[in-house]
Amino acid sequence: MTAPPGPALLAVDLGLRCGLARFGADGRLQWYRSRNFGTHARLKRAVPAVLQDAAPLTWLVLEGGGPIADVWEREALRRALPVLRVAAEDWRHRLLYAREQRSGSQAKDAADGLARRVIDWSLAPRPTSLRHDAAEAILLGLWGALEVGWLSQVPAEVRR
Repeated sequence: MTAPPGPALLAVDLGLRCGLARFGADGRLQWYRSRNFGTHARLKRAVPAVLQDAAPLTWLVLEGGGPIADVWEREALRRALPVLRVAAEDWRHRLLYAREQRSGSQAKDAADGLARRVIDWSLAPRPTSLRHDAAEAILLGLWGALEVGWLSQVPAEVRR
C-alpha cells in the first residue's frame, strides 16, 4: 500500500507479530494493520521495506524495547528518522482511565474501543476484526501525534 504524501508518523506495537499505524500531520489515522514476521531474521529483512512502504515519515514511534526495538531503531538511524520510544504504561496513562488499566487484559479491551473511535474519527476503513496489536498501534500513534504537537489534545469525538 502506498502511503499518502506529507509528514507522517509510523507507530509500531513491537513484537514478531506487530501492529502498525500511520498517522498524518493532521493527527488522523491513515492506515493500520497487523503483521506477523514469524522470526527475528524475517523481521530484520522486512523492516526496511515496511518503513519504505510507509514513507515519507517524519517520526517512528515504538512501544517496547529489547532486540526487536533495536532492529527498528537501527533502520530509523540509517534513514535519519527520529524515534520516540515509550512503554505501554506511559501511553496508556495518558489515554486510558486508571480503572481501565487494572490488568493487561482490561487495558487491551479498553484500547480496542478507543482505537475504534480513532478509526471512526479519522474516517479510516472500519475493520472486520481488529487485532489487539493493531489497536494498540493506533493508540500509540495517537499518543505520538499528541507528543510531537500534531494534536493539542485528544479529539472530542474520540474522548468518552
